[in-house]
Amino acid sequence: MTRNVRDRNDQEASGGGNAALSSCEFDLFAAVGRERPVRTGERLFRRGDTGEVMYVISHGRVELDFGNDLATKQLGPQEFFGELGLLIGEHTRSADAVATSNGTLVELGEDEFQQLVARDPHLVAQFLRRSITRVVLNEQSLIRQLRRRNQDLETALDNLYATTHQLNQTEELIRTDELTGLYNRRGLTLHLQECRRLGMKEAMGLVLVDCDRFKQVNDDHGHLIGDRVLQNIAGILRSVAGPDDVPCRLGGDEFCLLVSAQRREDVMRYAEFVVATTRNLLLLQQAVPTICPVSVGACLVEPEQDWNDWYARADAALYEAKRLGGNRAFWIDGLPPLPGG
Repeated sequence: MTRNVRDRNDQEASGGGNAALSSCEFDLFAAVGRERPVRTGERLFRRGDTGEVMYVISHGRVELDFGNDLATKQLGPQEFFGELGLLIGEHTRSADAVATSNGTLVELGEDEFQQLVARDPHLVAQFLRRSITRVVLNEQSLIRQLRRRNQDLETALDNLYATTHQLNQTEELIRTDELTGLYNRRGLTLHLQECRRLGMKEAMGLVLVDCDRFKQVNDDHGHLIGDRVLQNIAGILRSVAGPDDVPCRLGGDEFCLLVSAQRREDVMRYAEFVVATTRNLLLLQQAVPTICPVSVGACLVEPEQDWNDWYARADAALYEAKRLGGNRAFWIDGLPPLPGG
């Protein structure tokens, strides 16, 4: 077999652009290069080092680690690496090279490369073409890996966004009353905690709303009609609430409206609007009720006091409104009397 035919067969077997030398190339490189024994675990160079030497594996194996979660390369006999250090000169290594078994390498520097050219320029030109092809293929492989990593990162970000969205929705469900869409008691508590962290300074008003004879609506017409009545009460509170006000369903047929206000008159405007609106809707009442009368207790609250103090004061006002027959708003000044006082 002639040398050209053997070279062509070797190239076809090695895949053309990989790191393996043909038999003729290896014989030439081994004849010119310097033999270097290596032991398992021996580091040949580190990523970022500069180098002017290439290596051919005569016996044993070498691992190239490119870092950054990129795939490592395992090289064996007749495969070469570090050639850019030889061809470019003082090239920065792109990988860590470590011997993974005892073996023998062939080292080639600039002087050895000149001897290669002098001995067989055709074979060296063939090697250079393969080296260039290998660099291009490695670059394409790196681009593919980076694209996959970018796709994985985009997928992770999409998953993170979806998870965050789900958490936000879950948080909203935790805070929100399912029937009316208003804050529930937990939502109001969390809102007050957030306000206290930011520093609550201005006085506020609390309007406590309780439906009159709501049990009769449920008993006479069923819970679906009762739910619609509650939704309509919630709609009234939502319509009167300003951007800084908080309407809430505390539970059952009890609602509240926390408003930004510093005077009795300001708070009572909210309370009287709720009562007046329900009264007007009652005038339009059909056989199936859509609204019911309400009793409302109203008061001013101090930011430094806690929710229980606020609720006790508004509840005392609400009690008076119901004691007077309901379907009205009642205002209370100061703290309610202690039980038995």
